[in-house]
Amino acid sequence: MGRHRKTVQYVILVIVLIVGGYAVGSSLFSKSVVLKKGDKAPEFRLAGLDNAVHELKDYEGKPLIVNFWGTFCPPCRNEMPALQKQYEKWKGQGLELIGINLSEDKLTVESFTRQIGVSFPILIDKDKQTERRYGLKQYPTTFFITPKGKIQEVVIGGLLTEEEIEARVDRLMKSDS
Repeated sequence: MGRHRKTVQYVILVIVLIVGGYAVGSSLFSKSVVLKKGDKAPEFRLAGLDNAVHELKDYEGKPLIVNFWGTFCPPCRNEMPALQKQYEKWKGQGLELIGINLSEDKLTVESFTRQIGVSFPILIDKDKQTERRYGLKQYPTTFFITPKGKIQEVVIGGLLTEEEIEARVDRLMKSDS
């Protein structure tokens, strides 16, 4: 009986090592997208809380902010009111802003956005395809996209203040590329 137990333990150890090695290797050597200034913003097609389907092409010719966020993320929650204020300030001048929630359930997202008073479209990335296309590594991540669909700036992680958002929007609104 003791000899079989050792054999089973060795087999389990080998399986754990193989699975662990595969997981580490996959994360180290996977080809993840790294978007940078000047890149074309990746396409997306996502349903919004408004039950409409939103696509990147809907925003062609307009300056656009794309904010990836989640209610589970304290910096995301904290910067949402600042994004809303800047949206209200600039939307009359053509600014578009969308929030892409990272696959949370609709009820949680609706409750949070109602509490904050968010009026810009909130989309749900259920299958995380858009998150992968945009190469997200941290939350929140915010893309400032020119009217021609080029990424002007990417802000990864951290908390954008209202003043920081305003300065970036000002640059975005003056962009012709």
